[in-house]
Amino acid sequence: MSFIGREGVAAIRAPGSKTGVTVSLLILASHGLLNPAQAAETSSATSDAPQEMVVSAAADEASNEQQDYQVKTTRAGTKMLLTPRDVPQSVSVVTKQRMQDQNLQSVGEVLDNTTGVATEIIDSERSAYFSRGFQIDSYTFDDIPTSVSDTWNFGDAGSDTAIYDRIEVVRGATGLMTGAGSPGASVNMVRKHADSKVFTSNVSASYGSWNKQRYVLDAAGPLNEAGSVRGRVIAGYQDQDSWLDRYHKSKKFLYGVLDADVTDNTTLSLGYDYQQSNSGNPTWGGLPTWYSNGNLTHYDRSTNSAANWTRYSIDSRKVFANATHNFDNGWTFRLNGTHAEETFNDKLLYVMDFPDVLSGEGTSGFGSKDRGTRKLESIDTYASGPFGLFGRQHELVAGVSYSRQHNATYSADGSIDSEQMGSFNDWSGNVAEPQWGDWYLNADDVVRQKSTYAAARFSLADPLSLIVGARYTQWSTVGSSGDVQKNNLTPYGGLVYDINDSWSAYASYTSIFQPQTYRDRNGAYLPPVTGKNYETGLKSDWLNGRLTATFALFRIEQENAAQADGDNFVNNSSEQAYYATRGAVSKGAEFELNGALTDNLQMTFGATRYVARDASGRFNSNMPQTSFKLFTRYQLPVQPDLTVGGGVNWQNRTFQDATGPDGETRRVYQSSFPLANLFARYQLTRQLAVQANVNNLFDRHYYSWLSDYAVYGEPRNYSVNVSYQF
Repeated sequence: MSFIGREGVAAIRAPGSKTGVTVSLLILASHGLLNPAQAAETSSATSDAPQEMVVSAAADEASNEQQDYQVKTTRAGTKMLLTPRDVPQSVSVVTKQRMQDQNLQSVGEVLDNTTGVATEIIDSERSAYFSRGFQIDSYTFDDIPTSVSDTWNFGDAGSDTAIYDRIEVVRGATGLMTGAGSPGASVNMVRKHADSKVFTSNVSASYGSWNKQRYVLDAAGPLNEAGSVRGRVIAGYQDQDSWLDRYHKSKKFLYGVLDADVTDNTTLSLGYDYQQSNSGNPTWGGLPTWYSNGNLTHYDRSTNSAANWTRYSIDSRKVFANATHNFDNGWTFRLNGTHAEETFNDKLLYVMDFPDVLSGEGTSGFGSKDRGTRKLESIDTYASGPFGLFGRQHELVAGVSYSRQHNATYSADGSIDSEQMGSFNDWSGNVAEPQWGDWYLNADDVVRQKSTYAAARFSLADPLSLIVGARYTQWSTVGSSGDVQKNNLTPYGGLVYDINDSWSAYASYTSIFQPQTYRDRNGAYLPPVTGKNYETGLKSDWLNGRLTATFALFRIEQENAAQADGDNFVNNSSEQAYYATRGAVSKGAEFELNGALTDNLQMTFGATRYVARDASGRFNSNMPQTSFKLFTRYQLPVQPDLTVGGGVNWQNRTFQDATGPDGETRRVYQSSFPLANLFARYQLTRQLAVQANVNNLFDRHYYSWLSDYAVYGEPRNYSVNVSYQF
């Protein structure tokens, strides 16, 4: 038996074998597992069905795939082209259709709505994401890793989703593919490519709450008569206010990619990605949690703690290239490379101390100016394909990768006393800038990672497969925070047993090795995270892979996991300080159902329950340990031009321990809460569509961060989008 993918097998075994063989060959060719010429030749030799029937079947399947919430194959987790059911870990894929339906415009918004992922909103500009109790810091672009930190907004989580075909999230440790792998999850952002040989274009404009305007153009087509050279351009502009008083943000982005079929088997791609965002009156931290008498504050959600002179801007540029060659024997060779530069510049105010309940006096301010540059060069190359052993077909992937990242940041500080701050009860941001100190070097480090990896998927029997592999990593940092070098071998193993045509059981293990870019309050990097990751469960798929389900049990053990160090910052800058925890263990269960229940109904439902503790008690107690996420879309059969849907996200109670006005430790709670949302889209003509979305439908009041300062969550909001397809 050869591992050609479940969808190919399903098509071959489908009733009407001649058409089934033809469709399966076309599918294999589309995934690069078979030369298109071979597919056409074999199809002609094996089927006497009219060609129009084959084209119709392929077109119907392509149409379904474009609208599905699930993908049939992925390289997530192993870089082998597998169905989600064959990956021995929990995998969630958010497709472009789901992003469109739910109006998810940034990677952060996608993660907000992904099974098992929880969000920490630090302030108006910065956020962090957690899975299974641990912070996610493995972010990759087309499998190319990028380093993350508080300074760089946690792995470009603000990136616009207009340029991505899908977002893949593999929960649990993924050190086999990412090297310094997060024990919580790994997020891979798969870019769109110029894959159309006819000209297509989509223009959209939207308007929503707080004067949010957004305009996006997506145009693609052939650049020569044969269509062997193609181009795609995506450009967008966004301008908005906020529920926060005086806040304003603008964003613009430009993405371009060229794809060329050098030969029938070789494709080259070259692309450029640019994004710029500017915020006026951004917050650093939030509102005081208590008054000076110890009572909880109750500010209006629109209260903005920023001063009128504050600002925050980020410029990001990426150039990427890749080459793919598909050999006639089923092997694939791929080379990926990227160069990225990002700069940031901010001027921020952190509100300190606690105001008097009547006069509002008593707060002070700490100002920070920061600027920095991050440069990344990265290359990854691998080969994958089938091989024969003991009369059975197996699959192998092997590769090497290298990355170099240079981070340089500078800061200047200044304080504002309580007399200058005045009454916080009447706060309008009208306060003079502090007397700024001299600029000082906050960080100047070069981080290198060299890795070689290999994994094989062995067909032990028709229903049983085994994936084994390992990654050897050399990691080093040189610079202002000290010189550190760590080498590690990360093993990986996974077993999948097909119970029947629909159900499989799986188990996997991987070790954890994660050198960290988080720093303590003195500026030193935390020691590497080490540990073990275990997972077992059941997976299933139906409707030829269009609907999948996963039930997983997991246990994660690790040392030196980073945890936020209260309100302490690195060298008094705006960079959050962290400390290393001891003996952190997370264990729990997850369930996800995702895809097409019928041709008209798509649904994703995820449920997570875990318990995470370390030597001092509950680990990352501000993260919900129970959550449910549901979203659906339904195309009315009696009115197919109308699509409606919606969903709800729910999480249980969380808490944090913080230092109160009396200097004693106090525990503050965020109660459990649901957030409901709705959407509807009407296809006015074949080209013109209008869509409306409502988020936080019942206008639930909640905190997205609560410690010694509080950050309110987003109130009810709406958007209306009009799109035209050329």
